[in-house]
Amino acid sequence: MINIDGSYGEGGGQVLRTALALSLVTGKPFCIENIRAKRRKPGLMRQHLTAVNAAVEIGNARAEGNEIRSTSLTFKPEQIKNGKYHFAIGSAGSCTLVLQSILPALMVAKGPSEIVLEGGTHNPMAPPFDFLEKAFLPLLERMGVQVSISLEKHGFYPAGGGRFKVLVNPADRLEKIELLSRGKLIGIKARALTSQIPEKIAHRELKIVMDYFNLDKTCIQAKTVKDSPGPGNVITIEVESENMREVFTGFGERGVKAEKVAKKAANRARQYIESKAVAGKYLADQLLIPMAIAGGGRFTTLSPTEHTRTNAEVIGKFLKVDITMDEVEEGLWEIKLFNNE
Repeated sequence: MINIDGSYGEGGGQVLRTALALSLVTGKPFCIENIRAKRRKPGLMRQHLTAVNAAVEIGNARAEGNEIRSTSLTFKPEQIKNGKYHFAIGSAGSCTLVLQSILPALMVAKGPSEIVLEGGTHNPMAPPFDFLEKAFLPLLERMGVQVSISLEKHGFYPAGGGRFKVLVNPADRLEKIELLSRGKLIGIKARALTSQIPEKIAHRELKIVMDYFNLDKTCIQAKTVKDSPGPGNVITIEVESENMREVFTGFGERGVKAEKVAKKAANRARQYIESKAVAGKYLADQLLIPMAIAGGGRFTTLSPTEHTRTNAEVIGKFLKVDITMDEVEEGLWEIKLFNNE
């Protein structure tokens, strides 16, 4: 039994999600205490409980403590079952974060799977649907796994009500990859979505990004979303290079000017463009688990976040993989994973 302190590092849901994912992959049971101890409302919320229950179903597992606000959980997996699944969070909790807990297992399952997830698709503090589709999943394909996702309904915070489908065609084994050069910059695109709020907000955001990167109108798109049960706004900046595509996002907030939302997203994109990093800060966090399952890999990134460092620590409890993070020049870091068996 692997014992985990959920208050370690970033002290949030990432500790739990990584433990669930790798427990399913390795078959190793774990016990976690102090779940989300550093959050304003500690313990399992609906999103986290959905992730636990999804992992229970996919791994034919037994769990104790899987209830709302529980701060401890014991999880004992059996065998990964591929197939068709449907998980509804019942709130605006992030579907993409639930997917983090179960996708690694389905990537190495014995057959294909189909998952339908309902809840939030575009949430602050979580990878939005567009990030998965355009930045993360293409890298999994390089590792030998085919994962396709289709958005059926947008779900913005706080209303939720979104829905997307995931098709997973697993690999016998994941291939190691190295991401050390993103190549020449090909282009920058921006898209702003609005739901149940004035479309002019999207145009104000896009004007900021156009001026920021000197884009012409063919590189931007404003879209009014009509399938969401609640109001919402998101601007997405897509940076495409020869060997890489990265996505940066800003979410509209009540009382925050559209220009400020757009500038924040544009600043993150510019920081990435002006660096030599292949993976942005959030993508770096996502890459660790598949690379660890593959037994190794390398990539360059910006200064690692607390999320990334915490993820590395939890991974080390389940897999015999060493993860090093070294600053190779000012502002540029190389993260390397290698099997230590």
